Amino acid sequence: MDFNIIQILLVAVFAFIAAIDQYNFLESLYQPIVSGAVIGAILGDLQTGLIVGGTYQLMTIGNMPVGGAQPPNAVIGGIMAVVFAIASKLDAGAAVGLAVPFALIGQYCVTFLFTIMSPLMSKADKYAEKADVKGIVKLNYGAMAALGLFFTIVVVIGLIGGSVVGDKLAALSTQFAWFMNGLSAAGKMMRYVGFAILLRIMLSKDLWGIYFGGFALATIIGKIEGLAGSALLLIALIGIAVCIYDFQTNVKMKSAGAYIGVGGDDEDGI
Repeated sequence: MDFNIIQILLVAVFAFIAAIDQYNFLESLYQPIVSGAVIGAILGDLQTGLIVGGTYQLMTIGNMPVGGAQPPNAVIGGIMAVVFAIASKLDAGAAVGLAVPFALIGQYCVTFLFTIMSPLMSKADKYAEKADVKGIVKLNYGAMAALGLFFTIVVVIGLIGGSVVGDKLAALSTQFAWFMNGLSAAGKMMRYVGFAILLRIMLSKDLWGIYFGGFALATIIGKIEGLAGSALLLIALIGIAVCIYDFQTNVKMKSAGAYIGVGGDDEDGI
């Protein structure tokens, strides 16, 4: 599938904005579930964009930068996954697998830019000492522009390359079905890796019971015909109900504890 110049320009502009949004702006536009829908709409296939974006979002849900270590970049990876899915008519799992190398390139771009910016922090300190607001603004805008430019170049190269070799990739997917099946399996596994990373960071020992309860509910509801499609919504509502009940119980216990020993004694007949 070939993309016209307007589509390429729109994707480039969005990639530039999403790159900056990762650390500034709303900090939500760059999320794959959002970027997938936008890129899908630009390339003329909103449904595929939503599906692939949602799949990639599950993969990255537990990824977060720790110190100087950067995870595979969600901006470039999410955009290129949609591009591959639409250009080559791949399923979501295989498209996500093919997009991972581009996500790694994005990771290297961010790490490279941070390395360049590190020595400039001393210059920013000098600007601050002199109350040079314009200098600090220029420094920040320069860093954001550089990041957006890096991402735009990578995405445009991938977009043009993806459109040129789209038919070849589709033919190779048929000829080397075993390889594409491997990519598809790897892409589908990554969503669980993302959840595992998230649980490792957030889960406390006190919440294991709720976790297993939610897993059991998801399995049971998912097997019931007619409820499987709304399983996540139903479980989310049950989770909200449990949270509200737990909050109200804790508030009542704290309120009751605050009045212990205040007023009344044996002479009051209590």
